[in-house]
Amino acid sequence: MQPVRLPGTLPRLFGALLLVGAAGLGCIGARPAPAPAGHAPDARPLGQIVPAPASVRPAGSPYTLTPFTRIRVDGSRDARRVGDYLAGLLRPSTGYALPVTRDDLPGGIRLRLRASERSLGEEGYRLESARGGITLTARKPAGLFHAVQTLRQLLPAAVEKDTRQRGPWQVAGGTVTDTPRFAYRGAMLDVARHFFTVDQVKLYIDRMALYKINKLHLHLSDDQGWRIAVDSWPRLATYGGSTQVGGGPGGYYTKAQYREIVAYAASRHLEVVPEIDMPGHTNSALASYAELNCNGVAPPLYTGTAVGFSSLCAPKAVTYDFVDDVVRELAALTPGRYLHIGGDEAHSTSHEDYVTFMDKAQAVVGKYGKTVVGWHQLTGAKPVAGAVAQYWGYDATGAAERKQVADAAKNGTRLILSPADRVYLDMKYTKDTPLGLAWAGLVEVRRSYDWDPATYLDGVPQQALLGVEAPLWTETLSTSDHLEYMAFPRLPGVAELGWSPASTHDWETYKVRLAAQGPRFTALGIDYYRSPQVPWPTGG
Repeated sequence: MQPVRLPGTLPRLFGALLLVGAAGLGCIGARPAPAPAGHAPDARPLGQIVPAPASVRPAGSPYTLTPFTRIRVDGSRDARRVGDYLAGLLRPSTGYALPVTRDDLPGGIRLRLRASERSLGEEGYRLESARGGITLTARKPAGLFHAVQTLRQLLPAAVEKDTRQRGPWQVAGGTVTDTPRFAYRGAMLDVARHFFTVDQVKLYIDRMALYKINKLHLHLSDDQGWRIAVDSWPRLATYGGSTQVGGGPGGYYTKAQYREIVAYAASRHLEVVPEIDMPGHTNSALASYAELNCNGVAPPLYTGTAVGFSSLCAPKAVTYDFVDDVVRELAALTPGRYLHIGGDEAHSTSHEDYVTFMDKAQAVVGKYGKTVVGWHQLTGAKPVAGAVAQYWGYDATGAAERKQVADAAKNGTRLILSPADRVYLDMKYTKDTPLGLAWAGLVEVRRSYDWDPATYLDGVPQQALLGVEAPLWTETLSTSDHLEYMAFPRLPGVAELGWSPASTHDWETYKVRLAAQGPRFTALGIDYYRSPQVPWPTGG
């Protein structure tokens, strides 16, 4: 067969071809017959992958993992790390030893890094499966890691369980060749409104990694809590971090704990983007240090959910000592290129003070070697060269504000798109959703998926689009189950918007692929929202 390429005029035909890409599917959109109880189904169709790959070529017989399968890696340390990660994923459910060996012999599962594979770029990969073995090839370690995520989805969902399951463990025959559409594919976790422990953040990282997300934006400060230790201003964490929405105990990350999160994210090829929101959303800082207030009086700690009432004192010199110290310490902890300074909903700051503050804060970020990111209100000030604005507007956002953002993009400011009525994962699915908010509207699964970043904002040049990000605000969310219920099944769709070619974008075929993820969510222990818009498998 010829490779299934991606003609922009035929997305539905492409989806249909994908769905018939493995033995056992007799018609478009059909599902394999249910397997006997306790028995893992045979090889998953190549076309059920989320995000949709750039190219899929079904061919030949499936590969079957056996007790004799080896994971073979080339001589590089990076390939060995990915091989060890793969073995750790597969051993519990298969019960197989799956030794990781440093050789490039035929057979088994081979992981190869090849600098000559320039067409695969920084994150692309090629997966080749046949009766005799599987070969994963990439130019860079991130690509090899993403190939492993595709391999996971080609195995039965039971492979995700942490206890031994029955096989067979088959991978459909053929070739997947894949590269991402956008360089920035993010998800934000708000740990300020409600605090989440290191282990809870790691679990969310693992969920993100399965769908090839590569940025973790951590919202580390807000009115309700300050979540990162700062040696030069210690009360920020010990006092400002002592509460949360509703008055719970809050918490904060020590520097060692933050480094642990950063290292864990890096092991999953995610870059951490830390955010200190300012000059607004700063009550936890203002309560911790009276001198940051224009009147020199510290307000009480805040446990409600209102916005726009707090502001650092822009005219005071001590404010910029504070900004310099916080950014310096956070930049030293963060190896990634970005540092987010918020800038949204600064309703208690005059426009003149806002512009002055953002000018100085951006300069501090640059001073410590980071690229500044701000919410799109930054475009109402003077974005520095290379700045990134994160757009969170929605249908109700005025034309003048949209134009301001588009004009900034034309002048060199890059954009991350996070429209609130599309990809804010804390928006309710329906009016009956027990968690979340609805100020931007109700966001069912189709609405979250069915838009194109390239055409969302009029007048924005394509080269200005850095990517997409799905924020998850936590005013109403306080447990990992809460996070997962609101993120799934919408997060995989946002991941697909960031990764997959525009020509694959089609709700009718996507909803069938998403439905096939249901048993995988269940095997992973994700208590997801069973949207009636998605044809979930019976019992899934």
